[in-house]
Amino acid sequence: MKTFYQVIVVFLFATVCSQAQEQGNYFSKKQYVKTPIPVFSEMRSKLPVPIYDQDSTFVESYWKTWELAFKNFHEPTAENGFVSQYMDAAFNSNIFLWDSGFLTMFCNYGHPFVPGISTLDNFYAKQHADGEICREINRTTGIDYAGWRNVENKPLFSRYGNRYTGKSWDVEYVGKETPTPNPVLTLDALNHPILAWAELESYRITGDKERLKSVFEPLKQCYLACRKYLEQGNGLYLTDWAGMDDSPRNDYLTGGGTAVDISSEMVLFARNLSEIASILKRSEESRKFEKEAEALTKRINQLMWDEKSKFYFDLTVRGNAIPVKSISAFWPMLAQVPSKSQAAKLVEELENKETFNRVHRVPTLAADQKGFNQKGYWTGGVWSPTNTMIIRGLEKYGYDSLAHAIAMNHLENVTKVYLETGTYWENYATDSLTRGAQSVKDFVGWTGIAPIMYLIEYAIGLKPDASKNELVWNILSTKRCGIKNLRFNGHSTSLIAVPTENGLVVNVVSDGNYNLKIKYKGMVTNEKIKPGKNILKI
Repeated sequence: MKTFYQVIVVFLFATVCSQAQEQGNYFSKKQYVKTPIPVFSEMRSKLPVPIYDQDSTFVESYWKTWELAFKNFHEPTAENGFVSQYMDAAFNSNIFLWDSGFLTMFCNYGHPFVPGISTLDNFYAKQHADGEICREINRTTGIDYAGWRNVENKPLFSRYGNRYTGKSWDVEYVGKETPTPNPVLTLDALNHPILAWAELESYRITGDKERLKSVFEPLKQCYLACRKYLEQGNGLYLTDWAGMDDSPRNDYLTGGGTAVDISSEMVLFARNLSEIASILKRSEESRKFEKEAEALTKRINQLMWDEKSKFYFDLTVRGNAIPVKSISAFWPMLAQVPSKSQAAKLVEELENKETFNRVHRVPTLAADQKGFNQKGYWTGGVWSPTNTMIIRGLEKYGYDSLAHAIAMNHLENVTKVYLETGTYWENYATDSLTRGAQSVKDFVGWTGIAPIMYLIEYAIGLKPDASKNELVWNILSTKRCGIKNLRFNGHSTSLIAVPTENGLVVNVVSDGNYNLKIKYKGMVTNEKIKPGKNILKI
């Protein structure tokens, strides 16, 4: 068996030989048009300006986050062949699909002044002819990370198998023929297909249908590649250590075990593609993807739901439940897999102080599990991406109050650690207000979700929906709050709410028409906002 270093040598040779092979066939953008990189000092006045008198430290944290974010904006080079300016999480010398998908979610609030969703263009531009997209691409060369290229031309296998043992293993397809031809990438490279979700999160704010048109085919081809290589014979989807680096579930996945997160993400992928197809008036494709989502939903509930413990569990390659209670079990809610009764049981688990309802919510491993480490990586640490997944999933089932509570808990704790350390971290401890033991500093990066997106959407309470040309404002603050320079669906608007003895006075300035739905003290008021100044009394 070749050593890893021998594999790299072989890979470099193969890379040179394969330069003629086209990538990015499904994405229309082929070249970068040189544009000045945005500078924080020049763009600050154009960014949304939050107002939150209830806690001024949130506003301080918000601006610090943007300052760090601007340091991580990059321009394509002739060497890497990227096609758009992008934001990088500053983790190492590579760009990561998972990281990039989540960081776009807070960058959406800086659109069009910052390179947010355009970051994903560079993954589409490097998509392989069979639809595969590598989760990790070198920022200097534009080439897939060496270890994740299948230079041996084998059927699907995991290069590392387990991040800490480094033992590779081949995928055994049980009840399914081994897919041919062999994949371009290894299993380590094919995880967390969240690009379509990120695109729809962007669309919710920008309303940019032209972008959806340009990314639909790359997304569809990526979905088909994942279905071809990652679908196990039982109809569920397989993963390895790369799903959650050091989770105690990883050893059980050896050989082709299937996971709740990747399986649910494929349901989400299909539903997202169905929604995008519907927006683009491609009704036949929309119905097709929705049908596939429903079929996979049934398989997850039949095979991964444990009726006794009322929880979802990953499965070994032989179909046995993996005895690890992890955060992967909450991905089904985002994908709308559980029934209402199943969702209610998952909510009970989120509220259980012995497992997931800790000082800092929500740990990646239940606190009552063997191997739990409150400062661990995927053994108990708290991450902005997984919290966002949980929050959005709760909202799908109407648990808005719990979603708000978890968002505010995360925002408050991230802010407290920022005030203590002067920066943001890759992940956080769950039973104490501190960084995770294995965490990168200045991580903006996905951690920017909390100080920016959570401040706007949960503390201030503003949620745009470009498809409806509507802005929903859930006002929970007892003091003055609002925002200036908020952009959505092509509008620029400023809103300030001031509580009074007789209710609430809301001042709105807009350059266009939109619907404003205000939720305040149990009341819901619908207002038609017109260009210019609007004064509302609630």
